Amino acid sequence: MGDEQELDLNPATEEGTKQARRFAWTRRHYVGLFIIATIVVFSVAIYFTGSLMSNVEAYGYLGVFLICVIASAVIIVPVPAIAVVFGMGAILNPWLVGLMVGLAEPIGELTAYMAGYSGRVAMENRRSYVRLMDWMRRRGSLVLFFFAAIPNPFYLTKLAGAAAGVLRYPLWKYLMILFFGKTAKGLLVAFAGYWTLRLVLRFLIG
Repeated sequence: MGDEQELDLNPATEEGTKQARRFAWTRRHYVGLFIIATIVVFSVAIYFTGSLMSNVEAYGYLGVFLICVIASAVIIVPVPAIAVVFGMGAILNPWLVGLMVGLAEPIGELTAYMAGYSGRVAMENRRSYVRLMDWMRRRGSLVLFFFAAIPNPFYLTKLAGAAAGVLRYPLWKYLMILFFGKTAKGLLVAFAGYWTLRLVLRFLIG
């Protein structure tokens, strides 16, 4: 035990400074690799999105789950997850459709969290980002839940997720809050589809 070397991360010493920098670089290196791997996986998944979208009814709840994961993970290629949830809420059990949203979308939102955690966020000088960071420091849980629970096309959850990563917000807490927020949003959209279909049928049939 006398031969064991402890990791000196004390910034007061030169060796501690070197080891702290090496440790920080290694952590960012692995997080960066995780992000790259995630992007590759979802890029491949996007190739199958067209088929999945055209046969989403046949895939059922699994189709809803996969569409929501892909839609929440990528920004470049728009995936109309809200439209899918709305439509499937009218066909399947809206309670289970909403639950699929709550389970799936936090997984996709991990890309934003990891981007912020690794320091790969190029928005530090934007006024909106500075304001969001201030909100996250003061009311992080409330901000995450609110952005996750409202249907919006502006990727606000991703911005909040990146801010959570920068602030080292606990990952388990991040996922838990997103689960409740996304489930609430999923239920709202699914039941909107459910009742819309019934109102239309009542109007047509009489």
